[in-house]
Amino acid sequence: MSVPSRVIATVGFLMAATVGLSACNTVSGMGQDAAAVGHDVSKGAGATQNAVTSNTGLATH
Repeated sequence: MSVPSRVIATVGFLMAATVGLSACNTVSGMGQDAAAVGHDVSKGAGATQNAVTSNTGLATH
């Protein structure tokens, strides 16, 4: 008996969503996780900008 690929894809998506959502526990936790990622990206961008400015003497704006 063959299982249609659509069923396999749906099950795979649901499993991935379950794992992703279980890491956050709550909607509030998911918001905190997203905010933390945003802060990390912002810090990385600032560090890169400072490194470019200090190593080349060129403004990044």
